[in-house]
This record gives sequence, C-alpha cells and structure tokens, in this order.
Amino acid sequence: MSSAIRISLPLKFHQELFQEIRAEDKLVVMARGLGLLRVVTNLLHSYDAAGDNLVLLVGATPSEIDLIGEGLAEQAALSKARSTRGLSVINTDAMSISAREKLYARGGILAITSRILVVDLLRDGLPPSSITGVVVLHADRVTVTSLEAFILRIYRQKNKTGFLKAFSDNPEPFTTGFSPLPTMLKNLTLQSPSIWPRFHISVQDSLHEKKADVVEFSVAMTDSMVAIQSAIIECIETSVSEIRRMNGKELELEDWSVQTALHTSFDVIIRRQLDPIWHRVSWKTKQIVGDLKTLRRLLKYLVLYDCVSFYQYLEYIQTMQTPVPVLTRQNQSPWLFLDAAQSLFIAARSRVYTGRMNLSATTNGIPNELTPVLEEQPKWEMLASILEEIEREIYFNPLPEDDSHGTVLIMCEDDEEGILVQQLRQYLEYQGITANRDHNDDTPERTAAELMMRRQLRKHLQWKRQLPQMRALLHDENWSLGGLRDSQRQDFIGRRTPGHHTKRRRTRGGNQAAEGSGHENSAQARNPEDDPRAVAAAISELTVTENENQIPEDVTLDTFNAVQEEYKLYEHQNLVLVHPFRGDMDDRLLEETRPRYVIMYNPDPSFIRRVEIYKGSHSNRQVKIYFLAYKDSVEEQLFLSAVRKEKDSFSKLIRERGTMTVTLTTNTTGLENPQEEFLRTISTRIAGGGRIAATSEPPKVVVDAREFRSASALPSLLHARNITVIPCTLTVGDYIITPDICIERKTIPDLIESLRSGRLYSQCESMFQYYKTPILLIEFHENKAFTLEPLGDTIQGLGQYDLQSKLVLLTLAFPQLKIIWSSTPYQTAEIIEELKKNHPEPDPVVVGRYGLADGEDALTSLNRHAQDLLRAIPGVTEKNAPYLMEIADSVAELSTLSQKEICDAIGPEPGRKVYRFFNKSIVR
Repeated sequence: MSSAIRISLPLKFHQELFQEIRAEDKLVVMARGLGLLRVVTNLLHSYDAAGDNLVLLVGATPSEIDLIGEGLAEQAALSKARSTRGLSVINTDAMSISAREKLYARGGILAITSRILVVDLLRDGLPPSSITGVVVLHADRVTVTSLEAFILRIYRQKNKTGFLKAFSDNPEPFTTGFSPLPTMLKNLTLQSPSIWPRFHISVQDSLHEKKADVVEFSVAMTDSMVAIQSAIIECIETSVSEIRRMNGKELELEDWSVQTALHTSFDVIIRRQLDPIWHRVSWKTKQIVGDLKTLRRLLKYLVLYDCVSFYQYLEYIQTMQTPVPVLTRQNQSPWLFLDAAQSLFIAARSRVYTGRMNLSATTNGIPNELTPVLEEQPKWEMLASILEEIEREIYFNPLPEDDSHGTVLIMCEDDEEGILVQQLRQYLEYQGITANRDHNDDTPERTAAELMMRRQLRKHLQWKRQLPQMRALLHDENWSLGGLRDSQRQDFIGRRTPGHHTKRRRTRGGNQAAEGSGHENSAQARNPEDDPRAVAAAISELTVTENENQIPEDVTLDTFNAVQEEYKLYEHQNLVLVHPFRGDMDDRLLEETRPRYVIMYNPDPSFIRRVEIYKGSHSNRQVKIYFLAYKDSVEEQLFLSAVRKEKDSFSKLIRERGTMTVTLTTNTTGLENPQEEFLRTISTRIAGGGRIAATSEPPKVVVDAREFRSASALPSLLHARNITVIPCTLTVGDYIITPDICIERKTIPDLIESLRSGRLYSQCESMFQYYKTPILLIEFHENKAFTLEPLGDTIQGLGQYDLQSKLVLLTLAFPQLKIIWSSTPYQTAEIIEELKKNHPEPDPVVVGRYGLADGEDALTSLNRHAQDLLRAIPGVTEKNAPYLMEIADSVAELSTLSQKEICDAIGPEPGRKVYRFFNKSIVR
C-alpha cells in the first residue's frame, strides 16, 4: 500500500475489518450503526490513492453516495495524495455514451446505477477486463433475478482477477429461506462471509474502552394512552383471528400472533402469502389486510402525536370510511364496528375535550359548552426537566474544556410528514415564551404544553367546521376518492403549524421541519385527473391559516428585532437541535454538531451504537446520553424485539457459516459443465437438422434497452442460459430472437394500459410490417396467480371480461398474431430458448433501424419523450430540432445556452423564440 494513503479508522475493530477485506474478497455483514460506511469509504480511498484503478460502487443510495463522496474528499485533503480523483457519479441517462466512456477511461471511484452499468457492460462500452474491482452495498438486496446479480455474473465471466467486496448492515435476509447464506454468496459470486455483530469480541473491546454516560428514563403512559393501546391491540387480535378463520386452510398460521402483527412488515408478509390465491379470497379479507397497516400506524402515532393530532387522525379515518357513490364496492373497515374501536374513539376524545361540540357559540374559537382537557404527552414534561437539568449542570458544574460543543441534540423517530419534529420544536419554543412571560400581563398563567395544545385545539375546531364541506365533496361523483386521499391528507389532518422562537435556547429543526412550510400546498397538483381549480378551491378551504385574531391569548407575534435575531450566528453551547433519525446520515450529524448532550426521545438501537462509535473515535469529546422510552408500551416492545431479532439473526449466521460447504469454484456461466457449454454451440440449422455444424458463438437475442429500465428479470435469465443479450434501442418489439420472430412482452398492468390507450394495436401493426412472426408475450408475476380473474378487483374501468373481450378483438384484427402465456420469467426464458432453435441469429444493426424515419438513427430516438418536449417548444420544428440536439444533450442543457448559440444553430427568428421561452420572467 502506498505511503501516501491515510486511513482514518481510530477504532481497533474497524482496522481489523479493513485489513481483512483489503486482503480478500468477502461478504461483510455488520450490525446497524457500527460505522459500515466509514470502513467502505476508507477502502475506496485506499484504491483511489493507489494508482490508476477503476473501482465501481454499486447499490448505493443517493445519500450514501453523498456521504462517501465527502469522506473521500476529506481523506484526499488529509493524505495530500496527488493521484486521488474522488468520486464520480453516473445516475441518469442524460449523460451520453461517449461521456460515460471518457469517465471509464479516466478511472477512479465511480458510483453508477445498476441499470446503466448492465447496459454498458453488455454493449462493451465498459470492458469488464478494465475494471479493477466492484464494491456492492446493500448486498442483502441482491437476489438471483436482480440487476446486481446480473452485473456480477458478467463481471466474473470476463474478469477473473478483479476484486469484489460486498457489504450489508441488514442480517435478517441472510437467515430466511432455505440455505439463505450459501444462496446469497452464490448470487454475489463470493465464497466466504465476514460477520460482525455488536457482541463480537473485537467490537466489545473497542467500544468498552470509552463508554458514553447513559441515563435511562422509563416514562409511564397515562391511563387514557394505556386504554387506547389496549383497544388497538384488541382490534389487531380480532383482525388476525378473522383472517385465520377465513383463510386458515391456505396459509401457514402457526407463527402468527399479536407480537408478529406489530412487526413493521406484517401486512406485507400476509399479502405475500395471499398473493397466489388473491383472486379467491373475499373482499373482507382484502379489507382486513389493509386495515392491519392502519392499526399498526395508529400504535405508532399514539406515542408520536399529541392528543389533538391523534384524535383528528382517527376522525380522518372515520370520514374516509364513509361510503360514497364513487366506489360502489367500498365497505367500511370491519374493525370500526368492534366494541374496542368504540372504546378507542371515546378514550381518544376524552384526552382532548369533554362536553358538547356546539360550534355556533364560541369564545376565542372554542365552544362555550366544551371543556378542554388537552392531555399532555408524558415525555414532554420529562424532556423539559432534562433540559433544565442540563442547564443547571452547565451553570453549576461545567465540564472541563474539550473538543465537544455545548450543543444539545434531540433525536426522535418521525413519520414522512415531520409531525413529531415540528411538535417538539413548538413545545421548546413555547417553553421560551412561558419562561420570558411578562408577569404584568393579565392573561392566565398556562404551561408551555397548554399554550401549544389550545392552539392545536383551535385548528382542530376549524377543521371540524370544514368537515361537512369535505363530506359533501366526497359524495361528489366527479371527484376521484383515491386522488383525494393522497393529495389532501396532510392538510385534511392539519399537520403543519408555524413555529415561534425561544429566547432561552435557540432551537433548530431537522430537514423535514425546515422544509414543511414549502410543502403544504404542493399537493394541489398531485392528481392530474382532477380539475385543478376545484382542487385549489378545496384545499384553500381546508387549509387553516392562523392570523392575529385567531391566536390572541397564546402567542405574541415576533417583532422586527426578533426577525433580526433569527439570522444571527449562535454559539453551539446555546443551540438545541431537534432532528429525526436518518440512518447513516446521523454519523455526519454527530461529527458536524459535536454534541455534549444527546436526548433520544424515541429508542433506536442503531443510533445508540452510532453514539458509541462517535465517542470511541474521539477520546477528547465528552458525550452524555438521555434515553427515553414509554414503560410497558409497544414502543418499548418493538425496541427490545428489534435487538433480540438482530441478535438471533447473527447467531444463525454464525452457525450456518460453521456448517456451510466450502465452494472451491464459482460457476459464473449458469451452465452445469464445460461439455454442456460446448453442446450448446452445436447448431442443427442446416438441412432441417440432417447435418450438424458447430459454431463457437452462443445464441443471441436483441433486447430493447428500456427492458432494463423496467427492472425485468428476463434479460438476466436469458444470459444465465448462455444466450448473448445485446441491448439496443428498438422502435419495434422488445425481444428480437430471430430475423423473423419479434416478441412484444407485456406484464399484466402494462397489458391493461396498452389495451386501454390503443398502443398495443399500433405496436402490432409495426411488428407485422417488419416481421413474419410477431408474438405477444403475456407474462405473469412469479408469486401471483396465473389467472386474469383478480384484475376486476384491482383495476377500475376495465374488468376481467372487458380485458378478455379486448384481447379477442385484437386477435380478430390480427389473425396471425401469436399469443404466448407465461407464468413466470423463468418459463419465458425457456420459451425463448426453444423458439430460437433451428433459426438464424438476428442482426442488431438491421433490427435497430426498423421503425425509424429517413435519416434517423437509434441514438437520436433514445428518448422520445424528451424529443416530444423539445418539439413542443415555440420556434422548434421537425427540421431544426436535430440541430438543437447536436448542440445540447438534454432540454435542461438547452435552457442554459445563450441566445447567440441557439440562433447560430437554427436561425435568428426561431432562435429568439426558443431563448425567450426559457428566459421569460414570471410576473406574480
């Protein structure tokens, strides 16, 4: 290893893992939160600084790519290595093939999407022999039909010397199914795993040297919360028992229990088991399967939301379950008729108010006959006391100066709408209002929680006033209920409220909270089928806008001086940061903020380990952790269950590794032996099989490049059968298996949409124009029923009989059209292999020209949607559009060109029109 390479791994077990994977190809399975990305970043840096290497990073998410890119840049700056090039990213088709080839030739570390990489490998745009190595993240997602497995098979066939490292921090998939670990290793073309659980002896020795100070608080739930939790669990028990009663003969229900139902993917597991018989199960069963997800979400929201938001969400569910004329088959969820559901609604309402809901006579927005209860979340009071304790400790017992900041980091679990982060910010800001209250004020003394909750109650009452209009809107047959659910949910449940500032400690929310105000009305354009004006009017009526008249007694509006204070730079010791858990992004958060105090509002085992890694990596930084959890709650049970499940998974992995058969060689061709590979090259095309001739070339199939975009498993399965897959941009057909046989492949959803839009009729016309034997291949999903019957339940406007009648009409229009039904992609690969026998091979250059206009080639027709958008721009015509394509690779690049560049390409007058289109100012 070069002396210029600087490895930044202070923990001993990280160093051991780095040396192990640097020396040998391994599958690394590590517990969540133990710093997997840090090891991967240092590994990539070692290859980047070693010389002219081309290392591919596959399977990384955009956030992981950002973290690795920043880490590589920091490592290069610290090591001062001149040969480092950092991380390059290829994640879009907008980059041309020639530009990608230049990046490949340049070398370095390259993060690339699987879909682009597999096409470039098959096109020889990236020779596998030129690759130094491949690093695969999220190895648990690599299945036999995934694009990643396809990539690794191609790589290993043509490159025997390059390295291959695979990483995963999710051990559960490696322990499910029959012989899961050897199967995963086979998919990854690897031979040995490296397992690093939290109880690994090296991990324990490294982390126990510098322990963080942890203070645990077990918070008791209120009696109402306990009653609500018991009612929800009873509804789940009844729902599971009902599924067991109606479908017990078809399903394996021995392991089903309430504890299993609380698992985050329980409804997905049930649906997967029911998929093969989904067309035979009753509508009630389908409804209950969907209700399990709703009930599990209610258990989560009980400990996350305040009492007003939780009750409003319950009313939202009840309103959405109201039968409407739009959906004639819509039935109310069975659990709503249970006694436990009634107890649930009563207990949830009792936490908010008592008395009558008479909206006609109000004072300050609250009905006179209504008595607010506004039960405070128990964790709020505990959070306030912890912050007071921290302030007293800072003032009376200051810690010695170290490399830490005085930041207080509050970490919490949050949903996709950022409600909890927003609520905690508001609570802390109202704490500042109460702490700095003018005692000469005549307003009654209220706590921060009461101030905030009364404001939430007024919003809820305003929402109740709009509820009749919403119900009338639901009964309007001109509206789409499904679009209404998706587009107006966040405003319908009243999720956003503006925050205020505390003068004791400045608070700053996480990403979602900071971006909340910009997303409130973004739902107006989510459903293009609805009338935009009607959507805008409805949302404007439902959105609660608070002004000075609505909140006179609770909050004082910020003055201009307060606005000036908002844009100051605050010292870290005066900063309280509220942030949701974000997985690997939390490692960067800890490094940037350097918190002295960490408050875990919700338990999360991986974040605890991240703090341990952070503390162990910096001996000069002090960290104190406060851990909050509701006692005897589902929250606590899920936390303990997650830790136990991970530990059991690692134990199974270790046992299976000890008994696993050692694979001496890895078969990357998909064939049984070399003799079979030779026999597959024997052709019997001459004289109807009378003479046998041998050819060294395997059979070929030309595949439309868009098939890889659809994540179809068929190209990978064809390649595994030793069939050369040639990606090509095809205008006619999806798979060209011989010069005369063209296949248009349709999955069931694509078939329905093609019949509805008439696109399939046009595709058949084109196939008959260029091929003697056009084939329509209808492919079903592997784990779903091989029948068209369930389509009537899932597709509106096109039932099973309509689908079959349209297929009959299609065959009447094209009597010579061949239709092949395939139950799985595996069967499709067998069918194509049989159809190719005794036929010549297709020419990709010839078939790529079919369907193109005069002078048009396959590359210019690569993105027809972008071309249609280009031709819709004022000043662009069919004649001058090719000239614009020459000077710009995308519409986005065209928008950045100067007026002179555009005019030089297409002329003065059309050039000015195009330039004005992109640079016209919008007057609001």
